[in-house]
Amino acid sequence: MSQETILVTGAAGSVGSTARRAIAILLEKGHRVRAMVRKRDTRSDALHDMGAEVVVADMLDIVAVRAAMQGCSVLYFTMSVSPNYLEAATNVAVTAKSLGVKAFVSLAQMTLSQMSETETTSSPQQKQEWLAQQMLRWSGLPVVYLRPTAFLDGVLLVQAAKGIREDNAIRLPFADGKTALIAGTDVGAAAAAVLANPAPHIGKVYDLTGLKSLTMAQYAQEFSDVLGRTIQYVNVPPQIWEAKLREAHLPEHLIAHMITMGQLNRDNRYDRMTDTFQQLVGRAPISAAEFARRHAAAFMPQAKS
Repeated sequence: MSQETILVTGAAGSVGSTARRAIAILLEKGHRVRAMVRKRDTRSDALHDMGAEVVVADMLDIVAVRAAMQGCSVLYFTMSVSPNYLEAATNVAVTAKSLGVKAFVSLAQMTLSQMSETETTSSPQQKQEWLAQQMLRWSGLPVVYLRPTAFLDGVLLVQAAKGIREDNAIRLPFADGKTALIAGTDVGAAAAAVLANPAPHIGKVYDLTGLKSLTMAQYAQEFSDVLGRTIQYVNVPPQIWEAKLREAHLPEHLIAHMITMGQLNRDNRYDRMTDTFQQLVGRAPISAAEFARRHAAAFMPQAKS
């Protein structure tokens, strides 16, 4: 077993975090993992308890990034949606180049595989991620590109769970568009497979999808079968969706990104399937039904007091 240290940025994560699962798998296999977080809290404490070395650094502070990366030979760059994504990615890449890392595993969105100088989207996040990956290509770094489609966690746990709990409805502006949602834990498993032995993967682009490409009505049927009650899909008009996002006082950068994702779904741009996950991990990704089973408590009606 190699005793080289693997650095994971954005390690604390939140719902749908790929980093936590990747770290857990790597530690179980005996790898040394350094988890980079913005602050110490219960999430970083949990990483420490798992056996990771926890370091605090803001990716916008290149001096702190360099201190955190010292002594690491493999890097997993993951970061949540942020208006500062491009700056953070550049700080991490510049530092990795200076320190001579042997592998830079980059997590971004699958939509980037459809983008170019002449084909883009209206999402400021996707634009920054595309630019960041151009920079990585120019850098000469030994990069592996992981590009998952949208996450089951983000769409069905974050955006749809409240409607499922309260009135048995998935409310999203996706119309009849199909999407092959993947679980964050599965993306973490794919990342761990690459990080454990990155050499054969350098320069590769891995588009990752879930088990099936389904409409939201079909996802609702899968959830109905598992939860034992009828879940319906309600197609929310885009203007109503945008108004609800603004009522929630979400950051403008995130709102613009979510509006774009809604449009891309309506345009059927997420109807994509690959077997890349199976090739990397050696098993199929979990189904929507299995995801509903694992998170059933989040979708159960709450007793009224």
